[in-house]
Amino acid sequence: MEFQPRAILTVLERHRVEYVVIGGIAAVLRGAPFVTGDLDISPNRELGNLNRLAAALIELDATPTIADPPAELGTQLDGATIAGFASLSLDTPFGQLDLVLLPDGTRGFDDLNRSATNIEIEIGLTVSVAALADVVRSKAAAGRAKDHAQLPLLRQTLEQIRRLERES
Repeated sequence: MEFQPRAILTVLERHRVEYVVIGGIAAVLRGAPFVTGDLDISPNRELGNLNRLAAALIELDATPTIADPPAELGTQLDGATIAGFASLSLDTPFGQLDLVLLPDGTRGFDDLNRSATNIEIEIGLTVSVAALADVVRSKAAAGRAKDHAQLPLLRQTLEQIRRLERES
C-alpha cells in the first residue's frame, strides 16, 4: 500500500473535521528533512467534531490496528467511542492514520491549535499544522526511542527556522 496522506486529509476536510496535523508529517511540512510513513492528527474533542471524524473514517474504510479490539469499538466507530481513547491507530487504503486526542506533553487540540498555522498542501487543500516547537515538545515528552532518535534533527531544524526568522 502506497502512503497517500493527501487522500486522507482531503476526506477529513470534506467532512469539516477540526484537527491539527502533528508528528512526522507536521515536522516535514515545517521543513524537517526526514520521511514518515503515517499521518498523526489531534482532533478537536467536541462530540460533534468526533462524529464528523467518525463519518470520515467510514468513508476512508478505516479499521483499528488493535490486535484484539475491545467490544466497545463494535463494528463501526462513532464520536462517543473515539472520545474514549487517548489514541487510536487505524489502517486505511491510503496508509496509517493515528488519532491522538491527547498528545504527550500537550493539553490536546486547543493547546496545539493556538500555535498551529494553516498550510496549503495543494490548491484547494489547506490544513492546520502544529508548530515545530510543539512537535518537539510532544516527541520529547513521549519518551519513545523512535521519537528520541528524531529529536536532534528536529531541534536543529527548529533552531535554523528561528535563526532565519531573527534575520528577516
